[in-house]
Amino acid sequence: MEYIYSALVLHSAGKEINEEGIAGILDAAGIEPDESRIKALTACLEDVDIEAAIEEGIAMPSAGVAATPAAEAAEEEEEEEEEEERDEEQEKEEAAAGLGSLF
Repeated sequence: MEYIYSALVLHSAGKEINEEGIAGILDAAGIEPDESRIKALTACLEDVDIEAAIEEGIAMPSAGVAATPAAEAAEEEEEEEEEEERDEEQEKEEAAAGLGSLF
């Protein structure tokens, strides 16, 4: 989160969002900068209109209600676990039914 905040600080100050700027802000905050995270962030922000993204976020305060990718992944994982449990129960029932036919 602090990496994104540093990019927003640079944007707010009218500075170019680059690796040196982000690293400088993190250093000033007493945070050890991770160069790979900084590179990934600057690469992701190259084609992003930050002003438009901020305006869109302000204009759509209910956007937080929409499922995030992390929430969607957790939901999918939960559904898979439930499906596996149903499959296991069904296998047990089939095995029990097979034993019952022996008698």
